[in-house]
Amino acid sequence: MDVAQQAGLLIGKVRSLQQQLQQQVIGQETLIEDLITALLAGGHVLLEGLPGLGKTLLVRSLAAGLGLDFARIQFTPDLMPSDVTGTQIVDDEGGRRTFRFQPGPIFAGLVLADEINRATPKTQSALLEAMQEHSVTVAGTTHKLAAPFHVVATQNPIELEGTFPLPEAQLDRFLFRLEVTTPETEAMVRILTATTGEPVAAGSTRLEASELLQLQQLVRSVLCGTHLVRFVAELLLATHPDRNGAADRTRRFVRYGASARAGQAIILGAKAKALLAGRPAVVKTDIEACLAPALGHRVLLGFEAEAERVSVAALLPEWRAAAERRSG
Repeated sequence: MDVAQQAGLLIGKVRSLQQQLQQQVIGQETLIEDLITALLAGGHVLLEGLPGLGKTLLVRSLAAGLGLDFARIQFTPDLMPSDVTGTQIVDDEGGRRTFRFQPGPIFAGLVLADEINRATPKTQSALLEAMQEHSVTVAGTTHKLAAPFHVVATQNPIELEGTFPLPEAQLDRFLFRLEVTTPETEAMVRILTATTGEPVAAGSTRLEASELLQLQQLVRSVLCGTHLVRFVAELLLATHPDRNGAADRTRRFVRYGASARAGQAIILGAKAKALLAGRPAVVKTDIEACLAPALGHRVLLGFEAEAERVSVAALLPEWRAAAERRSG
């Protein structure tokens, strides 16, 4: 079997897994596609939405379909960093005491950080090294995490009491931030019917961890034209209020623009979408589909934007137009 045939089989399995997840988590087709896109791009995901919309079910089902070890960490104000990363414990064998590292739940293939903004900043920061370096350092010793390794975190936008906002450095570690929306009427009917009847059988499609790694390597081999890379670069610069030629609304509403890491997320996400569509190169629509998920949590808005309920999505059209003009 040549490389093209093998790639085709792997992509077929991913599409089958996507359909399987859509049957298990009803009414979230776009969310499922974007979540799979982010994992194929090798990134982490922040899910934001109301309780009871199936976030935990989706992540657990995805872990089973990808053949990854799954760990769920419930973030609370009293959670300590060692509860996440692991700790040194004392072994007493034959009267001789030695220290042994006891791995924490972060040592899993897919980690669900549930309600991540309920933990203190000190505990939130325990994820920084793991998400960026794929390693954990405890008592001066660095322990590598197995590949693939992904964090999917959730936060509830309406429960502000007892929460700690994620710092910019933590937010920047997430490739995408995805909104979990309330399903429409027909989808809600299907959900109520499915969840109050006989249990749905688990899906049979399953990728091995090694196959996921192969797909992540294939994503990197997808071509992205120089003109598209220039468009992304110009769009990133358009988000900066202190740049010459910045739009009036950007100067008014934005405190800090997007960094190069946002551009990396856009391009990698676009490459993953192109691969799933069976294309050897990225097209403009792939880029467009990744703008909001990659920029929504990386562009920091000011108080005036909050007061007037101006979002990053509302500013995207003028940044896109500026990038079109400058990239020519």
